[in-house]
Amino acid sequence: MEPGYFLAIAGNIGAGKTELTRRLSEELGWVAYYEPVFHNPYLDAFYADMPRWSFHLQIYFLSERFKAQVEIGRSALPFIQDRTIYEDAEIFARTLCEQGSMTEVDHSNYTALFAILVSYLRKPDLILYLKASPEALMSRIVRRGRESERGIGIDYITRLNVAYDRWMERARHEMEVLEIDTDHVALQGETPAFRRLVEDLKRRYPRQVELPLEDRAD
Repeated sequence: MEPGYFLAIAGNIGAGKTELTRRLSEELGWVAYYEPVFHNPYLDAFYADMPRWSFHLQIYFLSERFKAQVEIGRSALPFIQDRTIYEDAEIFARTLCEQGSMTEVDHSNYTALFAILVSYLRKPDLILYLKASPEALMSRIVRRGRESERGIGIDYITRLNVAYDRWMERARHEMEVLEIDTDHVALQGETPAFRRLVEDLKRRYPRQVELPLEDRAD
């Protein structure tokens, strides 16, 4: 069975991953896998007390994304994943440990489990990295008004941005990465940049796939 195309959208909190995942899924007819945020039982508690809940949150995300990526690896359909499994370890767990919100022991246990799990997974054909300045990200976070994100500060967002830049340097040696600076490249709405991105993805995966109704984006 020839696998379908696997596009992963990466980026900091507020970068626009979920909206772009939805729009590309609708435009291309590819199956969308969204980040498990709204039904996450740890997210509110985590932002209220990071040291207490950081390990629990990261294990939850790792489990959910592993299950999604296993399904992607088994399918012949093209997929778009809202945030990669690699960001859990490379960005969030690493940053939480560096800022003292996750113990060294918890981080060591987490990264050991992460390494075992990802060794069984298919890597994305392309990582689309949505980059933005901390100020732009904070503005978007405030504008969308999620209750669970009220405790996010610009210092935390800045730390995550630094971790993303470092990860991207390493990731480019293993996977194809397309970086888009969303401070200067408009993807919201029917913009020229969005249309160019759609046409680029169509060239990368020209197969036309008629998805079952239950697999199409809402």
